[in-house]
Amino acid sequence: MLRHAARRLASRAAVAPAARRALATAEVPAEAAEDSTFVEAWKKVAPNLEPPKTPISLMQPRPPTPATIPTKLTVNFVLPYKSEIANKEVDMVIVPATTGQMGVLPGHVATIAELKPGVLSVHEGNDVTKYFVSSGFAFVHANSIADIVAVEAVPVDQIDPALVQKGLADFTAKLGSASTDLEKAEAQIGVDVHSALNAALTS
Repeated sequence: MLRHAARRLASRAAVAPAARRALATAEVPAEAAEDSTFVEAWKKVAPNLEPPKTPISLMQPRPPTPATIPTKLTVNFVLPYKSEIANKEVDMVIVPATTGQMGVLPGHVATIAELKPGVLSVHEGNDVTKYFVSSGFAFVHANSIADIVAVEAVPVDQIDPALVQKGLADFTAKLGSASTDLEKAEAQIGVDVHSALNAALTS
């Protein structure tokens, strides 16, 4: 029985790459301009009122996946208060995902990754620009565009090592003396962030 199951899995695995290639290069159809199910339901309840716009009516069609892998990765890196990088073509970015450091090259599979405190590095030829990010998300699209959204970020070369060491010592002391769950959680976040800052400076 196990042999038959293994054979079936092996035959599926042999077919899967071709199917994946066909899906990867297929044109993605445009989305409907409006959610017809919602509009029909709305007209039954309020036939005299125009239906409101829904999120699906505002969405743009997903761009098709290129048939060939581009030579560059287009990066957008934004913070809540400014755009740090806009439509910049680079060779690679490395993001501090919660699952570990993740390198993104042109042609990377579509992915959404949650960011943890750590170093985001942007590689452009021999130039590497490093940012310390607190948290956020990286959205990697199948068309070799990466959108990175961070809550806070600062270039690594602008971080003061003395302040990092002081902050780490202060939060470590607070963690040792914390008496409530809230105090422990706040102190642990401070220790984690300052430890990541310290690692960014020493790497």
